[in-house]
Amino acid sequence: MATTTYTVKGMTCGHCVSSVKSEIGKIDGVTSVDVDLATGAVRVDSTAPVADADIVAAVDEAGYEVAV
Repeated sequence: MATTTYTVKGMTCGHCVSSVKSEIGKIDGVTSVDVDLATGAVRVDSTAPVADADIVAAVDEAGYEVAV
């Protein structure tokens, strides 16, 4: 099992959180996505390491940006 944390910019409400969780959750191997709206922290649990590019693409698809 792998856990990675990212910071997502631009989320302002519960709908934002839902969108990010939904898009990241579609990635193969992702088992859990926890989002802290206040800090923008997104914790991704997966069965194996997930490529950062896949997370960035999913967050982008949701309409937000991963802080670098």
